[in-house]
Amino acid sequence: MKSTLTQKIHTRSNELGFELVGISPAKDSETIDLYRKWLENGYAGKMEYLKRHLPLKENPRTLLKETKSVISLAMNYYSVDPPTDLSEDPSHGQISRYAWGDDYHDVIRDKLQQLVDYIKTTAESELQSRVFVDSGPILEREYAQNSGLGWIGKNTNLINWQTGSWYFLSEILISLELEYNTEPARGSCGTCTKCIEACPTDAILEPNVLDSRLCISYLTIELKDSIPKELRPQIGNLIFGCDICQEVCPWNSKAVPTSEPAFHPRKDNLVPELLTLMGITHSDFSKKYKGSPIKRTKWKGFLRNVIVAIGNWGSPTAVPALKKAIINDEPMIRGHAAWALGQIGGKNATKALENQLENEIVPEVITEIQDALHFISN
Repeated sequence: MKSTLTQKIHTRSNELGFELVGISPAKDSETIDLYRKWLENGYAGKMEYLKRHLPLKENPRTLLKETKSVISLAMNYYSVDPPTDLSEDPSHGQISRYAWGDDYHDVIRDKLQQLVDYIKTTAESELQSRVFVDSGPILEREYAQNSGLGWIGKNTNLINWQTGSWYFLSEILISLELEYNTEPARGSCGTCTKCIEACPTDAILEPNVLDSRLCISYLTIELKDSIPKELRPQIGNLIFGCDICQEVCPWNSKAVPTSEPAFHPRKDNLVPELLTLMGITHSDFSKKYKGSPIKRTKWKGFLRNVIVAIGNWGSPTAVPALKKAIINDEPMIRGHAAWALGQIGGKNATKALENQLENEIVPEVITEIQDALHFISN
C-alpha cells in the first residue's frame, strides 16, 4: 500500500504542476548547528524572526507533532529571458524573476491544499497535515536535498541536476509513513565558483555561507531601513531582488520554461523604465502590485530602491523627479533622493540639495544632503 500511495502522490503532484517531488522522514535537522552559527554571526541582518523561529526548525514535529513524513515539492518559475539591451540599460530597472508574475505563495498554497485533500481521500484515513510555501520555520532546502530534489549549491540555492535552480520550494508535513528517498542527490557544484565571483557585493563569503546584510535581495526586499551608502553603487539597476548568482550558474543552462501561466511576466514587470516608477503613490503601488510578490517591499521600500537605481544611472534627466522626491513626507525617501542627486551632480542637483538643506529637520537626512553636496564638490 505504501509504495502505491507514494507513487500516486508523485503522479498527482506532477499533475498539479510540481516538477520535482520527494519524500523524506520527519527527523531532527542535520544542519541546525550550522544554521545556529549563521545566526550567531549576525548574517541574518535585521530579520529577527529567523532568530525567534530557531527552536521550531530543529524538527518538523515542533510544527506538527504527528508528523511522520515531509513531502518536498518544487515548482518551476523560469519563463523568459529579458532583452539584454534593456536589462543592461541603466535607465530601466530589473526585478527578480520570481516576482514577475503572481504571488507564488497564493498559487502554490492552493495546489498544496488540493494535494492534501487528494492524499486524505486516497489514504482513506483521517490525517494531520500542515503546508508551507517559503514562509514556515522549516529548513526546507535540507529536506528537499534529503528527498532527492537536488543539492544545496554554493550560492545556498537548491540545484537540480536536470533543470537548475529556478524553483519555488514548498512542503507538506503529514502524519503518514510513506516510501522515502534513499539515493543521494545527483550532481554537485564541483570546483565552480562563478556565483561567488559574480556577486556585486561579495555576499557569498564562502561556499554555502551567505551574509544577508550584503545580499542585494535582502537590501532591496527585507531591509526596511536605509540601504548602507557603501553598498548602493553595487546595486546597479536592481530594484527588487537579484538573480545574478543564479544567472551565472552553469546548471541553469538546462532550465526549461514553466507551464504555470501565473508565473509568466505581468505587464511592465520585466525591465520597467525607472522614471515611470518615480511618481508612484501608495494607492498606485497597492493597485499595480496587488497579488504580486513585489508588495512585500511596500511602497516606501520600493521607491527607495528605484531612487538608488536612478542614482546609479546618473542621468541629469532624472533631476526633476528627484527634486520632488527630496521633499517627500518620508525621511528615508528624502535621504536616498539626496544621495541620488549627489551621484548625478551638476548645478540643478546642487540647487535642489541646498534648498532642502535649509528646511530639513531630520538629522539622518541632513547628513545625507551634506554628504551629497560634499561628493559633488569633490
